[in-house]
Amino acid sequence: MPETAWICVTCGTQYPPAGEPALTCPICSDPRQYVPDSGQRWTSLEALRSTHRNAFQQIEPGLLGIGTVPAFAIGQRALLVRSPGGNVLWDCIALLDDATVAIISALGGLSAVAISHPHYYTSMVEWGRTFGCPVYLHAADRAHVVRPDPILRFWEAETDALGDGLTLIRCGGHFEGGTVLHWTGGAGGRGALLTGDIIQVIPDRRHVGFMRSYPNLIPLPADAVDHIVSAVEPHDFERMYGAWWDAHILADAKAVLQRSAARYRAALQS
Repeated sequence: MPETAWICVTCGTQYPPAGEPALTCPICSDPRQYVPDSGQRWTSLEALRSTHRNAFQQIEPGLLGIGTVPAFAIGQRALLVRSPGGNVLWDCIALLDDATVAIISALGGLSAVAISHPHYYTSMVEWGRTFGCPVYLHAADRAHVVRPDPILRFWEAETDALGDGLTLIRCGGHFEGGTVLHWTGGAGGRGALLTGDIIQVIPDRRHVGFMRSYPNLIPLPADAVDHIVSAVEPHDFERMYGAWWDAHILADAKAVLQRSAARYRAALQS
């Protein structure tokens, strides 16, 4: 039987090629995620390409959203930051098809992929190999990598500059290596923070949320939230872009973060 790089249907994580899929997905077995009552299920890129496609949306000048429709696995969308020194894909989605490769290649390809945390690792190795670029992950989350590959670059400091005003910041929280991306050129030069769900943009845009596990409703301790705020404090940002279509805070995002952390601390103490 030909080997297949199996993909978990629940979280979208792709595994090394094998004749048969694994019995369980350790990403989903972790307390921050879940295995559904229906049990562990698997698919492949080939199967996914026959039922799904990727949609593109311009978020602001220099920033494109890329998401799979209909929604697959966790349902996040990635962000493509266009940069003179090379485009950077922030977070990742499982589906990579010919149309996506053609569109991104026409825009200049990718110089890097950078990912906030293990729930969005998905088919990162396929993306990195296809575009011939490194995939940046924080070393604190190395144990969660299920498909090792030389294309993966593990960084260990509290920040890592990718160039052209793009800086990775380790916030921790949701995962020990939980990362956000600061984009100096965002919001017309006022700065933007791309957060995945390390900082969760919630329906009430006056606040953001923080959790160790979102599906299982496990909160973070106050000191973890304080660390998130202090990690991004040196950076200016007017806007914040979360992990979902339209999960955007378009004004005063830094004050929103600070106000939300204060509210969170007060709720824990009440």
